[in-house]
Amino acid sequence: MKKRLLPLALGGLGIGTTEFVMMGLLPDIARDFNISIPEAGHMISAYALGVVIGAPLLVVASRNFEPKKILWTLMVVFTVFNACSAFAPTSMTLLWARLLAGLPHGAFFGVGSVVASRLAEKGKEAQAISLMFAGLTIANLLTVPLGTYIGHHYSWRYTFGLITVIGLVTLLLIQLWLPTLPVKKGGNIRSELGFFKSREAWLILLITAIGTGGLFTWISYIGPLMTEVSGFAADQLPYVLILAGFGMVVGNFVGGRLADKIKPVKACLILLLCMATSLLIIYYTSESKAMALLMTFVAGGLSLAIAAPIQILMIKTAKGAEMLGAAATQAAFNIGNALGAFFGGLPIAMGYGYTSPELVGTLMATTGAFIAVLLIKRQKATQQAPVHARLQEEVA
Repeated sequence: MKKRLLPLALGGLGIGTTEFVMMGLLPDIARDFNISIPEAGHMISAYALGVVIGAPLLVVASRNFEPKKILWTLMVVFTVFNACSAFAPTSMTLLWARLLAGLPHGAFFGVGSVVASRLAEKGKEAQAISLMFAGLTIANLLTVPLGTYIGHHYSWRYTFGLITVIGLVTLLLIQLWLPTLPVKKGGNIRSELGFFKSREAWLILLITAIGTGGLFTWISYIGPLMTEVSGFAADQLPYVLILAGFGMVVGNFVGGRLADKIKPVKACLILLLCMATSLLIIYYTSESKAMALLMTFVAGGLSLAIAAPIQILMIKTAKGAEMLGAAATQAAFNIGNALGAFFGGLPIAMGYGYTSPELVGTLMATTGAFIAVLLIKRQKATQQAPVHARLQEEVA
């Protein structure tokens, strides 16, 4: 990994850890504050809400600042409110700390994606972005299981202390290793926001929110799927999650390479179709332990493989509003998280079993692929329009 991209990857490691470790810490937090697990689950929703709010607002507010300063400031906010989480005296205090800790999430990945693409060699922009997202994947492989273990055996407050330390080291590396890049002067705020009047912008956001939501139907309920259907013991579940994390590491780099080899939108289409297929296979084969493990690796890989392609697609489409577009994509990922968990839970509540979310996920991923086809047609029509105009002028 190039040294100048390491601060971005380390920031992704901290953000990934604080986002995903909450799932494993809920029982400990609920017991400590004497609240129910569903009430503790509001901490997850608060963080996701912070991401959705902060992604566009913080990018718009900081649009005229140098990218290095933006990333440094975002990581300060991240570090401060994760430290507040570690010392939260009440559940309500923790809820607010989680909301505020989520604010820099989308903006960091949005600005970081643009910075990574600007630092990359020509034709390797998506691979550079995948290096930044490597931190997020490694979090699921290493620091999330470690943080869960610390929370169970010692205190969940120590876990947030660990995340705070990661934030402090990231601040140091941003200062030392991330180069200073000139501010790209685009239009005014109105012109940047004007990008979201285009169909292309909303098609990309719909691909992200609906298509990736398909895999969140699977991972949101992977615990009962593995224990109740596949027959794994509860104490084996952390190892299953580590396997999913390893898949994310591999899939992230595969997605980056794919997006540099072919057009990003075509890479998204291929990966969404693979998502739909994998979820359908999970539905039919989960009773086999061997197949359950194999598909955990595959689905884990696909869950992160689309991250770099969808980011570089938005960056290339949102000319003049790259950071805002990339940040909005991160907000859409979190909307996909919420949609997948909600719609995936509906058939379970109706009594259809723990494999039923995969059918919902298949439908969502297929819908995302259909939207990708619409975007491809839209892009072709846009590219052909100037050609037809020139031909008409020559004829005239």
